[in-house]
Amino acid sequence: MATWDDVRRIALALPETREELAWGSPAWKVAGRMFGWERPLRPADLRALGEAAPDGPILGAYVPDLGAKEALLADAPEIYFTTPHFDGHPVVLVRLERIEPPELEEPLTEAWLLRAPKRLAVRYPRGSTA
Repeated sequence: MATWDDVRRIALALPETREELAWGSPAWKVAGRMFGWERPLRPADLRALGEAAPDGPILGAYVPDLGAKEALLADAPEIYFTTPHFDGHPVVLVRLERIEPPELEEPLTEAWLLRAPKRLAVRYPRGSTA
């Protein structure tokens, strides 16, 4: 099970990443662009998810596109989910209690690559882990 310490360690190992507060919760940014953030469920999320609403820590992370989002949701619904708030947006929510730290490196690194400036992303070797 991954923790916020794991998220912090992985995210901050990526070049030029900073941790800041966004909406009162930790968020990780590269060049001022958020790529991962703590995303507590809001009342509207809880109503939409009903009994399926997780109660543990949740990470929001960008994905390349809606197709990638749908693939993650279909392939690993025990880890990845979404809420109506993110309909139409290339973002997944990650149940930290259901993902192991080594597995967490891929979505965080992919989110970083998507949001990093091209000058930085092109220098980051694909397949590298934090």
